[in-house]
Parts: sequence; structure tokens; C-alpha cells
Amino acid sequence: MGLLDKLSGLLGLKKKEVHVLCLGLDNSGKTTIINKLKPSNAQTQDIVPTIGFSIEKFKTSSLSFTVFDMSGQGRYRNLWEHYYKEGQAIIFVIDSSDRLRMVVAKEELDILLNHPDIKNRRIPILFFANKMDLRDAVTSVKVSQLLSLENIKDKPWHICASDAIKGEGLQEGVDWLQDQIQAVKT
Repeated sequence: MGLLDKLSGLLGLKKKEVHVLCLGLDNSGKTTIINKLKPSNAQTQDIVPTIGFSIEKFKTSSLSFTVFDMSGQGRYRNLWEHYYKEGQAIIFVIDSSDRLRMVVAKEELDILLNHPDIKNRRIPILFFANKMDLRDAVTSVKVSQLLSLENIKDKPWHICASDAIKGEGLQEGVDWLQDQIQAVKT
């Protein structure tokens, strides 16, 4: 099988595998987003809070994603940094209806961006301003301002308004991420 794997890789038939970290505060919708990105026959019906982390897989037309869905609960956030070296991209999910905790999300983002395993890498970051369907949600532009995303100058980043339950905005984000990863790999 080793020879067939190499041959299919050379011919471009085998999808490149990419390790993605999915980060954000608890209850922001990380697991729901990842669940929606999987094929419908592989989706889970009941989403429960992630304890520690879980590993999920989904594919696009040219990439095979292995996503590390990291718990956003305060007591588990210190686990995030143990996975930074392996990550080739980051999905950072924000609950756009939770203005109170937007400050905490910004603090966690700043810690992430200044970590030695992330700081000097051009790792693409996709932000999902999630829960746009809720009445108190702020726009993705406002989320961008509250998180000071304009200050990220050394990494490609993109923010998408999303509603994970309906799947809205997710494909746009994954398409952008796929393009960024392929640009780095070539």
C-alpha cells in the first residue's frame, strides 16, 4: 500500500491532510460548526460541551481536515498550547451575541497570537463570528473591531458571519481556509 499511497499523492489523487485547531470560548459553537462541516451521514444529532478536546475529520474537494476541537472552558484553555506546533491553521470561534465575554475572547486570542509556537509562523486564522441569528448579535465588522483583528499583520486572517445551526457562512470560511492552506503548501 505504501507504493500506491505515494503514487496517488504524486498524481494528485490523494488529498493532503491538514491539522486545524478549533479554538474559542466555551459555548461559542465550535463543536456545532465542526459537526456541520462533516458529511450529513456523519453528523451528530446531540451536541454536548467538549471536555478536554475531541478530534474530528472532514474533507473538502482537495484537502482532508483533521480538526482538534478544543474545549473553551476556562479550566481547559491551558491545553490549547500543547497543540500549537502541530496546527497548520486555526479556526477561532466567537459568540457574537455575548458582548460581555468578548473581552475574554480577545485576551485568549492575544495569548494565542503571542505564544512562541504561533507568533513567528504565517499560520492562517479563520474567525467565525457565530450565532448571528441571535437578537443581541453584533456584526462581524463589530466583532473584528472588538477583537482588534486589524492589528494582525503577520498572518492571513478572515472573518465570516455564521449561524452554525443552519450552516450559514461556514462554506465561505472553509473555502477561504482551503485557499490559504494550499497557497502555503505550494
